[in-house]
Amino acid sequence: MFRYLVTGGAGFIGGAIARRLIERGDRVTVVDDLSTGARENVPAGADFVLADLRSDVAVDALDGRGVDAILHLGAQSSGEISHADPIADFDTNARGTFLLLRWAERHAIKRFLFASSMAVYGSAEGPLAEACPPQPVSFYGASKAAAEAEVSLFGRHGGAPTILRMFNVYGPGQNLGNLRQGMASIYLAYLLRGEPIVVKGSLDRYRDFVYIDDVVDAWLRALEALSSIGGIYNVGTGLKTTVRALVDGLGRAAGHAAGTVPLTVASDTPGDVHGSVADISDITRVLGWAPRVPLDEGLRRMVAWATAARR
Repeated sequence: MFRYLVTGGAGFIGGAIARRLIERGDRVTVVDDLSTGARENVPAGADFVLADLRSDVAVDALDGRGVDAILHLGAQSSGEISHADPIADFDTNARGTFLLLRWAERHAIKRFLFASSMAVYGSAEGPLAEACPPQPVSFYGASKAAAEAEVSLFGRHGGAPTILRMFNVYGPGQNLGNLRQGMASIYLAYLLRGEPIVVKGSLDRYRDFVYIDDVVDAWLRALEALSSIGGIYNVGTGLKTTVRALVDGLGRAAGHAAGTVPLTVASDTPGDVHGSVADISDITRVLGWAPRVPLDEGLRRMVAWATAARR
């Protein structure tokens, strides 16, 4: 039995990872400030600590005894929100990561997995390989790039980090109440309310949508593989999906005929990019990981979950 500290474990991705760890018999401590996460996302059997990682006092108070690894997913993860309050974004993503890394050093915890983002690449055309230089165009992307540099420095000082750059994660459990984070969940929320989907930006923009179960698999492979230490890996599908195709896919999953989902096109959000798609050759080669759930199937599962939750 291993003990893991999962920050952001009351959120969509962190909660799913914590749940899988518990299911396989590991001990898990979830740390979350519940600013965007929910207490019900913390899996049964996990210890829960309410703490704001921007606070050195709160971080110093964490119990580091017996912790085998830290899985750091606690973050502000909306590009749009980062432009509304860039200082809070930087404090959460960069300063919070720095404080946690210093805490890990003091407690001799070497293994550290960090949730980064496709946003560090900025507007570069894809497929985006990990060797592409970070050129963020949002405050969110900049704060994640800064945190990546901190994590890499931790590795040069004796730590054993792995950085996972996640693309557009979607699936059951995503927060349908947050209309400023998560493209698939935002559009599904409008669809289920019977309102026109508000699309902020061109329908021809494209993204790389990766299903939550596949993402959890990638994290566990990285956690267990010594070969991942010191590496940076994209977690995506390598497939390009336009916003128009996503809307149509959600519509089909909800029983709408193609092209019949009502929508409104609004102006784009600050720091948005036209396209983003991953090159996943490194994670496939080093970790033997590849996504298994195709988009249509993932959207079907997501709509079924959301529909059942509303009953």
